[in-house]
Amino acid sequence: MMEVLRGTVGAACRRLAKEDRAIAFVQVGEEELLEKALKPFKRIVEKEGIVREWKRREYFEKPSTVRNKRRKAMERKRLKKMRKIQTQLKR
Repeated sequence: MMEVLRGTVGAACRRLAKEDRAIAFVQVGEEELLEKALKPFKRIVEKEGIVREWKRREYFEKPSTVRNKRRKAMERKRLKKMRKIQTQLKR
């Protein structure tokens, strides 16, 4: 959802929240090219995690599935940390 506002202000970027929806804005000046405004817009969208959130909400996941994924991720993280400690002790 890209909304381009033409005005006197150069590439001013901001994020507005309306009813639990994130809207990324890039304000484009009268003489400014739209292609130049695309880079700040992409940066904002990536920083805010809008695409990541959209993909996460694309399909419904049961709460038990979410818990299992979270638990498995924590286990992977713990094992990785333990491997790192073991390699440091071997040195």
